[in-house]
Amino acid sequence: MGLFGTDRRVLTLAFARMIDAVGNSFLIVVLPQFLDEVILDAPGGGGEILGVAVAQSVLIGVALSLFGFLNSFGQPFTGRLSDRTGKRKAFILVGLALLGVASGAYVFADSYVEILVLRMLQGVGAALAIPATVALVNELATDATRGGNFGVFNTFRLIGFGFGPLVAGFILEFGPYPTPVGTVSGFVAAFGVALLGAATSFALVATFVSDPERAAASAGDELAVSVTDPEDSGLDPVFTLGVATLFMAIGIGLFATLEPQLSDRLSQGSVLFSLEFAAVVIANVVFQVPVGRASDTYGRRPFLVAGFALLVPALFAQGFVTTPAGMVAARFVQGIAVAMVFAPSLALAGDLAKEGESGTKLSILTMAFGLGTAVGPLASGFLVTFGFVWPFAFGGVLAAVGLVLVYTQVEETVSEAEKIASVSPQD
Repeated sequence: MGLFGTDRRVLTLAFARMIDAVGNSFLIVVLPQFLDEVILDAPGGGGEILGVAVAQSVLIGVALSLFGFLNSFGQPFTGRLSDRTGKRKAFILVGLALLGVASGAYVFADSYVEILVLRMLQGVGAALAIPATVALVNELATDATRGGNFGVFNTFRLIGFGFGPLVAGFILEFGPYPTPVGTVSGFVAAFGVALLGAATSFALVATFVSDPERAAASAGDELAVSVTDPEDSGLDPVFTLGVATLFMAIGIGLFATLEPQLSDRLSQGSVLFSLEFAAVVIANVVFQVPVGRASDTYGRRPFLVAGFALLVPALFAQGFVTTPAGMVAARFVQGIAVAMVFAPSLALAGDLAKEGESGTKLSILTMAFGLGTAVGPLASGFLVTFGFVWPFAFGGVLAAVGLVLVYTQVEETVSEAEKIASVSPQD
């Protein structure tokens, strides 16, 4: 056992995912500027997609979103394939290799089409690595440690995702940089760091992680997730968690495109916007591990229900606050709610997964999360044209639907939690 009492292999996967997330999240900041200043080279101009004239902002949006959609929709297929082969480690390594090669290749790209190809390559790489990684985290856990394992894994991942854009901003700000082989621009340095992150993650996984023997031996042929539960007339619990996770992730993604409107409404600058954006990540980092571990003892369902119940007012409140402090508080509460949902939902899906089908089951949740964070910014950009409150009202309604789904369709999987719940205070 290692830090937090967690299996060292899980810690290695978590640390590798954190380093890789730093490199990948660089592109949130770096790629739009690189396209604007280097590739498209026409600030405020436009171009064509399939012969249709579009604004330059649309070209940048397509390049950014392409990764998310390919990554999300590819995950159920790669997750199922990793179940059939039982070769989790191989999928992770190939995925990391694709992510790293594409990150480094941006330096040599000189056309928009080449950027799109590299984004597609990265989307495929992420689709290979992510389901296999969460499946391996699940298979390295027991029923008594699964929630804690996912709490640790998500914490490290979020640290990488949260700090990556900040580091990227500094690298771009202070470039160019002198080197023994000549001066390199901030863009080249940023892409180099992203490549280094993927290479470091590759080395860690290759050296310290191995497939459990049971994965290859028990990989099944009939692997799929049903919409309905074969044992009753309700929805399949994993499918339900996938839909609820999609709604939760859309709520997270709503905030990303609203910086201009927030600047006007709250009379603030980019620093306060960054703090508000980071509040969700900070809350997740603080609460993921304790929530995950508590769900191993007290059950998954209480945290899922409480998390969605908290998410509803947290999202609605963001449409009505009038001060930066109020927005930070609402976003922090949203982060607590997300922490109460994400690790327990992965753990519950892992509880329900039979040996050799972790990739198939868990990819439904990871796909839903990635898809939600891609849909959220698009939805908020459209809805805010009707008024500032509408994106957050939309997110609040989706969270309420998620609450109803989880409360009515998801049952407890931790048997000890049922015993604890049945003990009265007098006992």
